[in-house]
Amino acid sequence: MEEITDEEVAKRVQNGDAQMFALLVERYEKKITRYAKKFLSHPDDIKDIVQDVFVKAYVNIKSFDVKRKFSPWIYRIAHNEFVNCLKKNKNSKLSFMDFDVLFPHPVAKETADSDVDRSDLRRMLDTCLEKMPVKYREPLVLYYFEEMSYKEIADVMRLPVSTVGIRLQRGKSLLKETIANHPGAQIQF
Repeated sequence: MEEITDEEVAKRVQNGDAQMFALLVERYEKKITRYAKKFLSHPDDIKDIVQDVFVKAYVNIKSFDVKRKFSPWIYRIAHNEFVNCLKKNKNSKLSFMDFDVLFPHPVAKETADSDVDRSDLRRMLDTCLEKMPVKYREPLVLYYFEEMSYKEIADVMRLPVSTVGIRLQRGKSLLKETIANHPGAQIQF
């Protein structure tokens, strides 16, 4: 049996089958939570915001155009919720990415100090990302971690596709530059 698409599920919800919304929550809860963890640091905030995202998605499901992809639509709601949370909590420290995905480990025999090296790298990258503006960090997260296309990122961030490309390029350059200038950095690009 062929799996029903997100867009078909949304259409059924729009037509009154409210129980189908649970399938969208099941498909997106982990993804939206992972996305939230890259921007918010307090576990309670993350849990509350993710819940708010799904409440808003359900309340506004009628506005979703089933001829378009569902994922950018729900990520846009998440984006707005994260921005609102960050505005409310200006003084709270942001949480950042897990770089095991962005910087995959080379295939090599594990050594006793591999975990220490990875931990040091992760701390260094987290520190470097703190210095990056969110406008460059967010497209990197959506592209590398959420595996969105430029078009989908453009839909989420409400930017032209060309601007997404420029922000990704600048974000990668800024990250490389920041890492290169970080004390003790030994990463070659």
